[in-house]
Amino acid sequence: MIPTGNIHKLYNRYLIAFDKDFHTISDSTVNQVRKQLQPFHHPEPLVSMVVIAHNEAPRILACLWSLSEQVTSVPMELIVVNNNSTDMTEDILKTLDVVYYNETRKGPGFARQCGLDHAKGKYIICIDADTLYPSHYVTTHLKSLQRTDVSCAFSLWSFLPEQKQSKFSLLIYEAFRDFYLMLQYIRRPELCVRGMVFSFKSEYAKQIGFRTDIIRGEDGSLALALKQHGKIAFIRDRRARAITGHGTLGADGSLFNSFKIRLLKAIKSFPSLFSRTTKYRDEESNLIDKTK
Repeated sequence: MIPTGNIHKLYNRYLIAFDKDFHTISDSTVNQVRKQLQPFHHPEPLVSMVVIAHNEAPRILACLWSLSEQVTSVPMELIVVNNNSTDMTEDILKTLDVVYYNETRKGPGFARQCGLDHAKGKYIICIDADTLYPSHYVTTHLKSLQRTDVSCAFSLWSFLPEQKQSKFSLLIYEAFRDFYLMLQYIRRPELCVRGMVFSFKSEYAKQIGFRTDIIRGEDGSLALALKQHGKIAFIRDRRARAITGHGTLGADGSLFNSFKIRLLKAIKSFPSLFSRTTKYRDEESNLIDKTK
């Protein structure tokens, strides 16, 4: 259970549906979200919000709830890519009357490419189903994307604290992480990009496409390729700061271990911060084995 008192008040309301059994959510909440999502079915959208989801039944309602309350005056569409889920994800999408597509090839590269293929907007906002978004998220990204010298953009993110986890420690962790990203952005902005806070101009992205031969890094790879069409904008505005689950941190065992692992990686890669590159070597462990 996530202690709601430790979360920014703007997200508190969504936490009644985050990491919860869908059957325990009230009908009034589900009906409210369904109703608020209806305007995002525009036939000629300027912006496409593309959500990818793999077994996100406990979290996707909260994510879509936050997206349904985007403050915007531009025509938008919302589409979801159900990436080979084996839980109730598809049933929930049907209940919410959301436009979705099934992508049976598992992996974020396949899921994001499926979304890119179906998106109709001039600008695409990438969304992860385990993440919550502030109400001015789309408009803040759009402001950067509409610049003629920009091809894509990314913003920052925070983590939902685990039960009994120190909010102060998490803030310190994020402050150091943000500072490192700011340094990294100077010469290697593509390494700062994370799919859950990534947006781009669809015209260029459709020419390039997402890589589907790697396990992770499809977002940064596209950002690197998009640099030939314009800058990668770094959005520091808190109105575009998403908040996501602690899965990444939890995979490292603890916040301290996560900080230690990332600090060692930062020290090792520090010299590379001062040089640009147009190509990165793929690690064998990150390549998808297509023979399976």
